[in-house]
Amino acid sequence: MIVVNLVIYYLFIIPISLLPFRVLYLVSDFLYFVLYRIAGYRTVVVRSNLEHSFPEKSASEIKEIEKAYYHHLCDVVVETFKSFSIGEKEILKRMVVENPELPDQYFHEGRSVLLAGGHYNNWEWIATSLEQQIKHKTFALYTPLSNKFFEKKMQQTRGKFGLTMVSIKKTAAFFEEFKNIPTATIFGIDQSPRNPDRCYWMDFLNQETGVLFGLEKYAKEYNYPVLFCAISKIKRGYYTVRFSLVTDQPQESLHGSIIEDTTQRLEQQIIAHPEYWLWSHKRWKHKRIK
Repeated sequence: MIVVNLVIYYLFIIPISLLPFRVLYLVSDFLYFVLYRIAGYRTVVVRSNLEHSFPEKSASEIKEIEKAYYHHLCDVVVETFKSFSIGEKEILKRMVVENPELPDQYFHEGRSVLLAGGHYNNWEWIATSLEQQIKHKTFALYTPLSNKFFEKKMQQTRGKFGLTMVSIKKTAAFFEEFKNIPTATIFGIDQSPRNPDRCYWMDFLNQETGVLFGLEKYAKEYNYPVLFCAISKIKRGYYTVRFSLVTDQPQESLHGSIIEDTTQRLEQQIIAHPEYWLWSHKRWKHKRIK
């Protein structure tokens, strides 16, 4: 297994990563043809998710979104490969935070912030580049890979500009350890919860959806402001991020209001440009137990 990992990494991933962007996007176009046209990778899942999320759209409209999604997905795949070799100057040119002054004001107040976002546009690049663009020390919660070799490489890649990855298994310990340091912690709010009994249920994209509750839990426990991260795609390989305030008084918020607010903001982005969300994810695999 170690030899296989080394071959994949050094003879496949790194050579692709070192290609210039103009060539990378030719690779993306070819990958689209293979992944979508030939292999039909998760097309059943994607089409089902789209049809249930947009029941008002015709079959031809769903098909157009589907094709646009696979084009974007392949771009994100090659951009993720590029992350292994991309330099700081290049990443900061391609993922620009438009209003760092919003989180920075809480840094000057000595307050940590929680950053809510989804698997929309290039979520990998915002995590990688954020440390250089705001004043807080940045962290991201994640689920560790089972492959130890690629787990190490992934942590090195995401952390090479300062980001620290925190296993979801250590979330509580992390917040307690860093409670006296101004931190910015990234939460992915659109993942399917492992336990449908321990999540918040709400309507999302026309479907009853279980949403992870950790964002609201820790915001209230430590009284941390919550900001939503809206990533926009300007053109191929170029993105912007704009923060918006959800609340800076979370302990005064009604139960579920933070979760609903952030999820609805993500939903609005998806409705405006559905091709940029991760439709191949089995988001609705759990049903609410009545």
